[in-house]
Amino acid sequence: MPTLDSLLNSPLLFGLLIMAAFLVGLSKGGLPAVGMLSVPSLSLVMSPMVAAILILPIYILSDVVGVWLYRREYSAPNIKVLIPAGFLGVLIGWQTASHVSDTMVSFLIGVMGITFCLYTWLKKQATGSAKPANMGKGLFWGTLSGFTSFVSHAGAPPFQVYTLPQKLPKMVFAGTSTLVFAAINLAKIIPYSNLYPYTTSTLKVCVLLLPVAAIGTLCGKKLIEKLSEKWFYLAVQIALFIISIKLVISAIQA
Repeated sequence: MPTLDSLLNSPLLFGLLIMAAFLVGLSKGGLPAVGMLSVPSLSLVMSPMVAAILILPIYILSDVVGVWLYRREYSAPNIKVLIPAGFLGVLIGWQTASHVSDTMVSFLIGVMGITFCLYTWLKKQATGSAKPANMGKGLFWGTLSGFTSFVSHAGAPPFQVYTLPQKLPKMVFAGTSTLVFAAINLAKIIPYSNLYPYTTSTLKVCVLLLPVAAIGTLCGKKLIEKLSEKWFYLAVQIALFIISIKLVISAIQA
């Protein structure tokens, strides 16, 4: 793990950490796909798994703000399915961490995200009916979301594949995402600490970045409030599509 001194003495790395903290904050403000950019950006200068472990405290501290902002706006049926499934996904990720390639996971996540976006944009819009929450699908996509979140904080695509067809009100969608990933992030504390024990210096860096993440969270909430339902979902899909392409390209080049 990088030490506090090495982070502060490296303008590039510390700059990337500031950007990552702001992106994490935006994701906790209700834009889950945006947070996926944090690990890829830090991966320019460190191992993806180390990057994921390094910024987990920032995620958790941002979760406090996000949960408070969305404490009354969420889908209870989805919460009841996705959180237990997410815990299972984290457990699977922990048990297979030494056997699963980060590159392969990134590639699969990217392909899945691209496929979903293209299907959504190209299919005929004959029926606009929303899909109800489904126990079986929720368990599958929730588990996959927990697993990919464990590997690289990239749980947004599986979550969106399951929830976007439900056409939830934008604030309920954002709140459900915030609460689900707040729970999943808490479940990652022990596994991450087991893989790469946190140091006092590392935690100090996270505390320094907390104000940046908090500002990002508030900005994310304000942005969602300003956007219409149509443009909100389009923005989420575009962010998912761009990030998915980035994941696929990075995996191929690895």
